[in-house]
Parts: sequence; structure tokens; C-alpha cells
Amino acid sequence: MTKIAVVILNWNGLNFLKEFLPKVIEYTKVNNTQIFVVDNGSTDDSIGYLESLKPEIQIIAFDRNYGFAPGYAKALSMISAKYYLLLNSDVEVTPGWLLPLIEEMENDINVAACMPKIKSFRQKDFFEYAGASGGYIDIFGYPFCRGRILSSIEKDTGQYDQKTEIFWASGACMLIRADAYFEAGELDSDFFAHMEEIDLCWRFKRLGYKIMCIPQSTIYHVGGGTLPNNNAHKLYLNYRNNLFLLCKNQPGHELVFILPLRIMFDWLSAIIYVTTSMAFCKAVLKAHISFIKALPSLVIKRRKVNRLAKKSFWPQIYKGSIVFDFFFREIRYFNQLKF
Repeated sequence: MTKIAVVILNWNGLNFLKEFLPKVIEYTKVNNTQIFVVDNGSTDDSIGYLESLKPEIQIIAFDRNYGFAPGYAKALSMISAKYYLLLNSDVEVTPGWLLPLIEEMENDINVAACMPKIKSFRQKDFFEYAGASGGYIDIFGYPFCRGRILSSIEKDTGQYDQKTEIFWASGACMLIRADAYFEAGELDSDFFAHMEEIDLCWRFKRLGYKIMCIPQSTIYHVGGGTLPNNNAHKLYLNYRNNLFLLCKNQPGHELVFILPLRIMFDWLSAIIYVTTSMAFCKAVLKAHISFIKALPSLVIKRRKVNRLAKKSFWPQIYKGSIVFDFFFREIRYFNQLKF
């Protein structure tokens, strides 16, 4: 069994592979580590390029694009390893990036997942949107980070360089303990893409595991490599998956109050989008229709999560509203928040 499987999911990302994969190979010279590139049915020349890099990498080729969550779930079921390192194809790794993550997992068996500090590839003095220096959520399910609140991204001045327990680790670069991964029930394929890592981390928390950010490891992330930020389908997935996330994981006594409010907030967003983009407005409405259709299966999943979890354990969530804090209290920095 491989100890560490670095698993990169690719879909028509030939340019990213050419730019970033050689450094992954160069800087991942760790004993008993294997790099796997999982191709999600690319129609560019990704496979041809990957073939040229063998035997430094192993290739798993799928017949079509399964998406992020189903693609990884399918691939990880085929790979035997102690740890899985999920790594986006648009990530630049740095020398020694992997060792601090492995050391954390080896030193504390209660850690199910950890992540490095994630900085912007385009603005290397700043954190990157998708993870920054560790992920959190508020009571309404809105994600934010140590170093990024909504659209406000902080400059990295070393203010979050301490190792700390977080709520979720970014799927852009996330080291997972394989035993915990299968115990928690794997990535939920119904998410397709976006927030599936938050769902997994929430289940880890329900099982009593810790999620850590280890800033002694640093990577640089391009972001928006597969779906750009102004894409209506990406917006649809974010709204839909966030409702999936809440319905599956939030404590019942909170969900009965939070879910109606959250749906109302989404409708307000849709009304605002009418003035700027009908495509975005339709994406929100489509997300709610998909959520309603998925409710029966979500209830079944929720029951399964509750059966697996420690009944007395509910993870700490930021009890305020990060949206209210941002727009009305004008909070822009993580260290302004009081948990």
C-alpha cells in the first residue's frame, strides 16, 4: 500500500498540467509517495502529455467528466493509501510543501484532514479565495476563511501563520486520512462540484475528528480554473450545494429556524440579481428547485450521518451572520470576528 497518494483531478487542463505538474513531481520526493493524475474524460491532449511523464506519475483515465466530487470518489475507491492528498491541477507547490502536512497527521491520530496556507498565484502577497489560511462557516452556512471574508481578501503579513484547528479544509489542497475518509462516508457525489469538501469536513467533525491548517506549508492557487467566478452554472452549484450542506449536517433544533431564513436570503439575492443578470437570478431559482427535488434523498443522508456521528458532539460554528458582519458592521478581516 502506498503511504501517500497525491491525487490530481484533471479535465481539459493541459495548460495547467504543463505549468504546474513538473513542480509537483520535483517537490514531492517523499518516501512511499505516488502521484496519480485522474483524467475526467478530457478532450484536449491531456492524456498524451501525461503519458510522456510516466513513470513519475500514474494515470487513471475516465470515459467522461464526472465532476469534482464523483471523480474523486470514484478514483479514491481505486487507490490504496494511508493518506490521500487532493490537489487541484491549477496549484503551484513549493519546496518542502508536503512534509509539514504529513508530520501533523502522523503526530495526531485525531486529525482527519489538514491543509496548507493557500495564497494567490496571481497576487502572491495575498491569500487565495478558496481556503486562504483555513475555512469556517457561519450559522447560515456561508463559508469564509481566515484571511478571506466574502469578497474581501487579506494581504498575507504572517498574521495567520500559527497552526490552528479550523472547520473545513480547502479541496484545492487537502490531506485526508484514508480510514477517516471511508468512515465518514466519502465525498458526496451529488454535490458534483463546490462545497463537497465542507460537507466532508463537517462529517469529520461530527465523528469527533479535527481539521487543521498548517501554514508552515504554502501553495499558490490560480482559482476558477474549471468554472470562472462569473459563470451562472457555478453560482447554481454554490446555492444548491449550500442548501444540501445545511440540510445534511446542521443540528435539527437550529435547522428548523435557519433553513427558512436562508431560503429567504437566497430569494433576496435573486431579486438583486434581476437588476444585474437574469442568468444569475435563474441560477438561484434553479438551485432551489433542485434542492426541493433532492429533499427525500437528503433526509435519508441526514439520518445516516446522525447514526454515524457521536450524538453528543456538534462542531462549533460561527454563531453570527458573516453577511451581516460584512455589509452592516463593515468587518473585512478575520481577526475582527469574535467566536
